[in-house]
Amino acid sequence: MSDVVRDLFLPVAAQPTIDSIVEMSTRAEREGYERVWLPETWGRDAVTVLTTIAERTDEIGIGTSIMNVYSRSPALIGQTAATLQEASDGRFRLGLGASGPILMEGWHGVDYGNPLRRTRETIDVIRQVLEGETVQYDGEYFQLAGFRLRQGPPESAPPIDAGGMGPKSVELAGRFGQGWHALMLTPSGLADRIEDFERGSEMGEFDRSEQRVTVSVGCCALKDRERARYLSREHLAFYVGGMGTFYREAMARQGYEETANTIAQHWGNGDKEAAIDAIDDEVLDTFSAAGHPEECRERLADFEEIDGVDAVSVSFPRAADGDEIATTTKVLAAD
Repeated sequence: MSDVVRDLFLPVAAQPTIDSIVEMSTRAEREGYERVWLPETWGRDAVTVLTTIAERTDEIGIGTSIMNVYSRSPALIGQTAATLQEASDGRFRLGLGASGPILMEGWHGVDYGNPLRRTRETIDVIRQVLEGETVQYDGEYFQLAGFRLRQGPPESAPPIDAGGMGPKSVELAGRFGQGWHALMLTPSGLADRIEDFERGSEMGEFDRSEQRVTVSVGCCALKDRERARYLSREHLAFYVGGMGTFYREAMARQGYEETANTIAQHWGNGDKEAAIDAIDDEVLDTFSAAGHPEECRERLADFEEIDGVDAVSVSFPRAADGDEIATTTKVLAAD
């Protein structure tokens, strides 16, 4: 546990300004967090915000969690990773993932296709770009030739991680990536998926000791315990009920199929409060760290004690306000 670092997962919900997101990052730096991760959903793009964070911080790592592999070409992602590595003086880590069909087809108009294959090919191409090679690639999705970074590769290439929820996607992260981003997992479910990751690591070219498993845990640590737990319930219900099948399947896979289906049914019928109420205390405490500060610290420790975990990332309910985010950030900072 002593070697496990604590990261901060910046809010998925829209924030008032870029400055407010940067302030969360500078606060995390002051509180001793190892890295801030920025999602890219339907708000500000991750690249611009991370560039701003890099310019206004000195030591804390920055990273994407996740940047999807559909809305940008692999060569462009490689350019972006090289540029962010330069802008941050070597503090960047690239987290990639396939996201889901609702987002990719509905928002970006791209055929979702075979997400595992596309993720693998994207990582292959990015690695060529970051190594300064002239890209030559003949894959199922990408047939590329001739691209090369004009300014040359970064002095130290940023690591490439992959997100994944199911056994095959996690195995892929271990086989082709330098790390895995985990979420929507109970401690026992996380232990199962780490086995998938390590199996992939054995199949691939990486030394497991050089790879990193980062688990994002939904956290809300407040004096107002009921407020903290309601916010966390609402967040969990939103993802299971409103963000496609992957989150529902992840919850079901870990022994909570009835709860997952009930949440999805109520959410789909427009009864969001019933969906929230379907998450009982056991389910909430299994997936989240929500409540008084001390119980949240103890809950995070449960994840940190799992063999194979390298970083625990503190994330926030999507409806938490700035003060609640600041309080949770301070309470759960590493000692």
